[in-house]
Amino acid sequence: MASDEHEDLVDQPEHLAEAKVPVTLPSTYSGRIILKTILNNGLGLVGERLVIGGWVKSSKEVRKVRPETLELPSNVGTPTDVTCVEAIQSRIPFLRSIIKVFGGHCTNVHDKLDPFITKPPQPSMLYLRISDGSCLQSLQVVVDSSLFPPSHLMFPGTCVLVEGILQQSSFQGKNIIQIKAEKILHVGVVDHDKYPLSRKRIPVDASRDHEHFRPRTITVATVMRIRNALSLGTHTFFQNKGFLNVQVPIITPTDSEGSTEKFHVTTLLEHQTKEEKIVSMDETQGVGLQSVKPSVAEKRRQVEELSRTGGNKEAFAAALEDVRKTDDLTMQLEAREKSKADHTYVKTGDRFSEDFFSCETYLTVSGRLHLQSFACALGDVYSFGPRFYAERSESKKFLAEMSMVELEMAFSQLEDAMNCANDLLKFLCTWVLEHCSEDLTFVSTRLESTILDRLQSTATGSFEKISYAEAINDLKKVTEKKFDVNIEHGIPLSEELQCYIADEIYKRPVIIYNYPKELKPFYVRLNDDGKTVAAFDLIVPKAGTLIRGSQNEERLDMLDSRIKELNLPKNQYEWYLDLRRHGTAKNSGFSLVFDLLVLYATGLNDVRDVVPFPRSFGKAYN
Repeated sequence: MASDEHEDLVDQPEHLAEAKVPVTLPSTYSGRIILKTILNNGLGLVGERLVIGGWVKSSKEVRKVRPETLELPSNVGTPTDVTCVEAIQSRIPFLRSIIKVFGGHCTNVHDKLDPFITKPPQPSMLYLRISDGSCLQSLQVVVDSSLFPPSHLMFPGTCVLVEGILQQSSFQGKNIIQIKAEKILHVGVVDHDKYPLSRKRIPVDASRDHEHFRPRTITVATVMRIRNALSLGTHTFFQNKGFLNVQVPIITPTDSEGSTEKFHVTTLLEHQTKEEKIVSMDETQGVGLQSVKPSVAEKRRQVEELSRTGGNKEAFAAALEDVRKTDDLTMQLEAREKSKADHTYVKTGDRFSEDFFSCETYLTVSGRLHLQSFACALGDVYSFGPRFYAERSESKKFLAEMSMVELEMAFSQLEDAMNCANDLLKFLCTWVLEHCSEDLTFVSTRLESTILDRLQSTATGSFEKISYAEAINDLKKVTEKKFDVNIEHGIPLSEELQCYIADEIYKRPVIIYNYPKELKPFYVRLNDDGKTVAAFDLIVPKAGTLIRGSQNEERLDMLDSRIKELNLPKNQYEWYLDLRRHGTAKNSGFSLVFDLLVLYATGLNDVRDVVPFPRSFGKAYN
């Protein structure tokens, strides 16, 4: 299992010794220079005064050597350069011996002399390995103990802002350059006993329990830099191809896929929660409408009895007051019951007109339908954002919230979408190899030894392209493995089957197309055979299905038929059907699961380790 260390395990690049480039200005907004700039400039910045900030990864304290006090012969007097404190200190054993002979207690003398003879802290030099997250390497900072107490600086996780001179290290080894601190501008101390990353080795899965500190670990920081590069590469690809970036809604009344489990968006539950609290309070106090009514009847009977017999006037007045109070309480409880009935959340949708949006709404599972409305006006469009799934899955390749890249292209067909998906994946593999070479070297050393070869092969090699029927036939021929399902035409290709096709049968990316219509959403174009649809999946080794795409149904009658066949509420899709009624065009598109792309590029096994704040079934920590 991969783990993380606070030590700097990666040497500074050898090119530092030869680098001679102009000085790069500090950050516009903080005044500091990021370590990536310093390390990339190498020796070209030696002698410059710099301000750097970061977090301590490891530290070492080296005591300065004190000159030894000379041992003088007994017949030589005390040298003039020996201080009084040193003179008294040298005679303490003699004084203690005299006091002991005369029955005294040397401890008192010791206590009295200690304040005068305590040595000042021994001066030292502190060597800190500092990282600011801008690159894989860290930088050594040398701090004299006279600047700041070493005990406040040396624990892993301590934040420091330092001003000093960049110098060439006098020691041989990986520390070619270092900062000699002249000022400590800020220190953010760490409670070492409670800081969760105090240990040197932190398993990646254990760091999930501390999502807010995970980016300080070497592995997660590396993954986030790779993720950032892939994000930039994605936008670069589409912008270079003439696509327009469109933001689609996260909250929508449209069930985009027609069958996926969804998160509902509502404010009606707030009313229900308030009423539950009222009921809970009534139950706690033992007061309820049903328990009060018998008491009211009993009080009235007592009043009638006292009135009939002409009993004690004071008792009669007290009984009347009790009746009045119980009547008031009954009215209050009846009002609460009515309020509770008025505000109870009804799942049938009878009360959605009173909700915030006046209709049933969800967190979107796909933005492709909304993108199609823009594709029918702007041509080629794409979107990048979160999508939400309420499936109770324990898969390591699935989360409740996942980042998706989606695109739609006007005047295109299935083959065009498959070609675009092929080009996008190749481009991104090339991009990350060129822009994250150091991080990928670390990944290949610590996480997945074959990652560089796999990315290079994807970037330059060809993809296998087979139909769904051919994929089923390939799986039927497998005899060395027992699958969890019976292999027959019409079954969904599960995660297990997808991975086996890419990892074991073809050992490279595979595009599977022409799925049975029952396995794909209603808007996918029906093929001429009436049984399959123009849909495809792009499956890669290790990560599984990375891209799902299709040519979309532009024929209005076919869309109507599919909606009726799947028993979907047609009123939800009237706006989408309008696109087919008025100036429609053939179009296609796909969705790329961006989180799985990062998983593929890093060699990790669990998608939770490549997402900044993962949301999965039963777990939403921060």
